[in-house]
Amino acid sequence: MAQSKQALRSRIKSVNSTKKITKAMEMIANAKLFKQRTKMEANREYAQRLQDTVDEIVANNQGVESRYLKKNTNEKKGTIIFCSDLGLCGGYNANIMKMAKEHLNPEDPTILIGTSLYRQMREAGFNLLNEYPVSSDRITFLGLKEYVEKITTYYQNGEVGTIQLLYTRFVNTMTFRPDFDILLPCEANAVEKTVKDDMYVETLFEPDPETILNSLIPMMIQDVAYADWMESTTAEQGSRRVAMKTASDNADDLSSSLMLEYNKARQAAITQEITEIVGGSSAV
Repeated sequence: MAQSKQALRSRIKSVNSTKKITKAMEMIANAKLFKQRTKMEANREYAQRLQDTVDEIVANNQGVESRYLKKNTNEKKGTIIFCSDLGLCGGYNANIMKMAKEHLNPEDPTILIGTSLYRQMREAGFNLLNEYPVSSDRITFLGLKEYVEKITTYYQNGEVGTIQLLYTRFVNTMTFRPDFDILLPCEANAVEKTVKDDMYVETLFEPDPETILNSLIPMMIQDVAYADWMESTTAEQGSRRVAMKTASDNADDLSSSLMLEYNKARQAAITQEITEIVGGSSAV
């Protein structure tokens, strides 16, 4: 019985120590979530305005020709995938890996931003263009721009018919969903409503729509990629916060359960000692 109590004390101490760690990680993730979400929301206005400008030009110039608007019949898809560098973030990385296996052809060119899934995707046979893991936490806009330009050359050369992003969409602080975002070919669908608006005023662009689109579209897809990366990192911190909160709550429940077992064992030991004393005194 003494050994049982000692083992229970050891487990309670271990669980409480683990709870302190998960609680601290939850607080850190919550602070990072707030910071990253602020950046994500601040970038949305610029990204939306840039995309609206491209949509407006395409809508008003239906016959415009641009290498970014031409569709080809190649069924291959070039994909940029965002995952995390660290673990302990719930099903964040697992959902991305599941989505990739279900919807992507391993032979198609792929760029992985993040280190957690690099080994798994190599073992699964994915054609990763980056020979070494790329840190998601340390990548900058200029660094991401290089990878976007690299995968875009496959589209321009006709080696793939679609350029897309696989990222985690931030729905709210409790919901995060992996999703695809098509970069190329560009399709403007949201402009028709704006054009029909009575308050709509046409904007004149110089020198010509084709030249402007060939300059704006690369900027747009780079910013869309950056916006999706920011959304993915925000979802990562949200997923980690939820995972650490769940772990802390489970540690509380387990600690309470172990404490109840310990009190039962202690009470049983006391009862046994009292019984032995009473039995000894009766024998005398």
